[in-house]
Amino acid sequence: MSLIATDSSEIDAYFEAGQTAEERIALAEKAIAAYGLTSLIYDFTTIKYSHDGELVTPSFLAMRNLPKDMVKIWCEEGFYQIDPVQQLAFRSHLPFVWSYRRDGKTPLNRILGETHEPVVDYLHDSGITCGLTVPVHLPNGECATVTGIRHGAGSDFEREITPHVANFTLFAHILHEKVYAILGEDARNARPVHLTPRERECVAYAAEGLSAKEISLKIDRSVPTVVMHLNAATRKLAATNRAQMIARAAHYRLIETGFSVI
Repeated sequence: MSLIATDSSEIDAYFEAGQTAEERIALAEKAIAAYGLTSLIYDFTTIKYSHDGELVTPSFLAMRNLPKDMVKIWCEEGFYQIDPVQQLAFRSHLPFVWSYRRDGKTPLNRILGETHEPVVDYLHDSGITCGLTVPVHLPNGECATVTGIRHGAGSDFEREITPHVANFTLFAHILHEKVYAILGEDARNARPVHLTPRERECVAYAAEGLSAKEISLKIDRSVPTVVMHLNAATRKLAATNRAQMIARAAHYRLIETGFSVI
């Protein structure tokens, strides 16, 4: 691939050299220097928000040339949920330049608050305060974000990165397509709440308005068994009644029809 490719077929062919998602992420890491960037983050989530409005930890997250503990801190210590760049990405359809610098004038600087302070402190300590993020919103509610970061960026970062925004956006969208195409089933089908196939089947019939007795006839199981499955789903979804359980199952795209359970 040339220094900065502007032809989508050239970028597509470049990523074909990678046989796995990780290999394609590695190829992307090698290419981002042409955009004046040093580090890369790619994340993919099947569900953006939990039913109570918190960001859902991504089912696939790759970070390159960033602190070794960053993935663990973001995924296991709740930093992902209070990451203002991620919050902004889920609300934006456009790429955006961001800066945690005190003198920054990016969209990010207008939303920073006390809740973001742990993230802000970590990134300042690590010298990774400026970057460019491209949100990729998918038709079924899934979302990926591709972020390029410059270590030790100065006050001229916003000016220097602006000419690269369009080309990096094209690069990011193709990277997502090439990674998504070979993501494992676990990542593509992940949900914050896990229901068994039988529980999902019962919930789907309940969503159609069927009673427990009617569902029992549909799945050839006893009424108490159906009630057990519905109660289990209600508990897992932290719902207080049948209607709330169905609403939350729909929110997490757990309702399916037209399938059989062995």
